[in-house]
Amino acid sequence: MSPRSHAGQIVQSDICVFGGTSAGVIAAVEAAYEGRQIVLTEFGGHAGGMTAGGLSQTDIGNKAAIGGLAREFYQRLGRHYGTNEAWKFEPSVAERVFQDMLREAGVTVYFHQRLASVKTNRARIESLMMEDGTVFRAAVFIDASYEGDLMAKAGVSFFVGREGNATYHEMLDGIRAVTPKHQFAVAVDPYFRIGDLSSGLLPFIQGQAPSNAGEGDHSVQAYNFRLCLTQNPANKLALTPPANYEPARYELLARYIEALVAAGKPLRLGQFMDIQPMPNGKTDVNNNGGFSTDFIGGNAGYADGSYAERVRIWQAHEDYTRGFLHFLATSPRVPPALRVEMQSWGLCKDEFSDTGGWPHQLYIREARRMVSDYVMTENNCRDSIEVPDPVGLAAYTMDSHNCRRIVRDGRVENEGDVQVGGFPPYQISYRSLVPRESECENLLVPVCLSASHIAYGSIRMEPVFMVLGQSAAIAAGLALDEKIAVQKISYKRLRRQLLSAGQVLEWTSRPASSK
Repeated sequence: MSPRSHAGQIVQSDICVFGGTSAGVIAAVEAAYEGRQIVLTEFGGHAGGMTAGGLSQTDIGNKAAIGGLAREFYQRLGRHYGTNEAWKFEPSVAERVFQDMLREAGVTVYFHQRLASVKTNRARIESLMMEDGTVFRAAVFIDASYEGDLMAKAGVSFFVGREGNATYHEMLDGIRAVTPKHQFAVAVDPYFRIGDLSSGLLPFIQGQAPSNAGEGDHSVQAYNFRLCLTQNPANKLALTPPANYEPARYELLARYIEALVAAGKPLRLGQFMDIQPMPNGKTDVNNNGGFSTDFIGGNAGYADGSYAERVRIWQAHEDYTRGFLHFLATSPRVPPALRVEMQSWGLCKDEFSDTGGWPHQLYIREARRMVSDYVMTENNCRDSIEVPDPVGLAAYTMDSHNCRRIVRDGRVENEGDVQVGGFPPYQISYRSLVPRESECENLLVPVCLSASHIAYGSIRMEPVFMVLGQSAAIAAGLALDEKIAVQKISYKRLRRQLLSAGQVLEWTSRPASSK
């Protein structure tokens, strides 16, 4: 399934899938089942992206919106746990299911592949050159990466950050005037010397409050690691601090805890992280509250950065998170009961074994987003706009984590969190998966698709990425058969094949069941 590549090796295929995310795996499996010659390339050493990397509490909104191979994936997980479907699972089990699907389909996976350059000719990608010299040639390419590196190197238009509300006639995009959730619950002084602006800001604060709410910027919602922890002594590994740990870096957290205590607020670990139980005594830990596992502002430069810069940012996120956990477990400024509660948790011996129990995937919630002929926006989410070319449904709240930690009126404030729902599942347009034809005619982008920041916050769920990966692979096959641009395929034919594959394309009060 995963051969070693050799310097100068040329790998020829019908379809090359770039990025071994959940979308990439499903796209490759679908293409292989259609009889295509397929290769899958992955930057790291694991398949499945965040679904196999710690995001075990599946976010979807409405499971009935998910069909096709994505639904099969959750049914396979269910068989492992003795149920019809499983939407809460262990990371290692998810990775084994992905591996089984790849093996059964006969997909060849090339791990540890870093993209060096893309050769194009007249708006067509001819080949990818990797840093180790391996060349991948194909007739059609699918960029299923979280970062959109192939898309960018192919010259496709993209955007990083938050558009202004005026750009697409939205209300929730851009800089937020008020951020009520995942916020500091009490006032905390932001300055190195309390009350002294000239002394500078504490670590993990980016600057003063922006002045123009609703305007765009290049801030990206925060990343974190989704931690798989346990309290089972037989399976527990110690949570160790980073090599560069300095308690003083967490002065902001210390002041926040002390302010909560002074205000008479009861303290518990759940105020600082969302601990969701998973099978076999494990967890999926996510961000919660004003200071948590989200490294707010720490992802600046990641989306469009070099591999070396991303390695630095990735490590900074791990160091931040390890330091945060260690501070809660050991600092005398943390109340004893909270310290003891934190000390009860550890990493799992039987998860992420090649990285010492630490997740092998950073949660890249958002990076580049393509700008094509059709941009999914807040209006699609709110109004459930019917599009003439649906390839799947999205079903989650418009959800952005905080983008910046700022100072407003002399106190610390998180900025950027949005959580607005209450709408039914809505259609995703095929045109949002393909670039403008003038830019590239043999590329599909199911993850960094064409969407505004706030619409992407709803679409960016792992089951939806799988749905879009499968739809992209089916579309790639049609373009391959007819030797035409992906923008020119017959939607009527595509729709017929999508429905045959079990995809859910319309939402009614009683949606058609998926295969």
